[in-house]
Amino acid sequence: MNYLHPDAQIFLDSTRDAPQLDTQTPGKNRQDQLQASSSWGTKTELASVFDSTVRGVNVRVYIPEAAEKTAEDQPAFIYFHGGGWVLGDVDVSDPAVRDIAAASEMVCISVDYRRAPEHPFPAALDDCLAVVDGVLAGETMLGIEPKRIAIGGDSAGGNIAAVIAQERREQIAHQVLVYPVMDLSSLDTPSHQKYEDGYYLTRRRLEYFYDAYAGGADRSNVRMSPGLNPDLAGLPPATVITAEHDPVVSEVSSYARRMLEAGNTVNAVQFNGQVHPFVQVGGVIRDGKVARRVIGTELKAALR
Repeated sequence: MNYLHPDAQIFLDSTRDAPQLDTQTPGKNRQDQLQASSSWGTKTELASVFDSTVRGVNVRVYIPEAAEKTAEDQPAFIYFHGGGWVLGDVDVSDPAVRDIAAASEMVCISVDYRRAPEHPFPAALDDCLAVVDGVLAGETMLGIEPKRIAIGGDSAGGNIAAVIAQERREQIAHQVLVYPVMDLSSLDTPSHQKYEDGYYLTRRRLEYFYDAYAGGADRSNVRMSPGLNPDLAGLPPATVITAEHDPVVSEVSSYARRMLEAGNTVNAVQFNGQVHPFVQVGGVIRDGKVARRVIGTELKAALR
């Protein structure tokens, strides 16, 4: 019998009777998520946190004390939140990004991209790519060094990060992929079959998210399913975080292995006993806080 971390069990028990997403409107699902804010964790104090825009896209900027003291030529981490492209926003991801900013000691920029189904593919990707291009072009007035920019995200946000890392592979210094969705065209993997029910991110939830984001687009498009891209040479060094009891773990592990085989630098960390989305719910699952520190430490080592 597979080991399930006690914190993960508490999380699963607390969410087991939640309404099915496909029985409610997107607005009601988002409202329900906001009511669970205590599960996200406490907010680490930073020198400065403020909302802004980059190329017309709303973002939240996090500046820890160490970064505030450095006026120019500093690294930055651009973060794309999870939530199946339907849920999540900069408020939901706020505690996690604060922890990453504190551990990395660098400016972090969280992107409040448009969500499905109101704005299906490629709206979210377009927004995130616009922010990345704006930061690379030096449009933030934050003293960021364009050659020291990392990108990353969790789940749907990790999917977006993987796509942008492929499309801007020569410009991005590091990528952080936290249990990203890598292939929307198939649910036929060992982990999809093993964890299709009972582990929060059920097959029914995934089908709801995939349908909402894809709309009528071709799900084998590598801009939607980056795990299907055959060209992985020259990608940015990667930090990959996975959970053992996660339906997407097979496709993520396969992608990490293929990145290595293509000659890239990959540091992959699996949290045994954990479930999707443990990094987001650090207020319930303590490993979520640990993963945030791991991400921050990896970013600091890579960019500072």
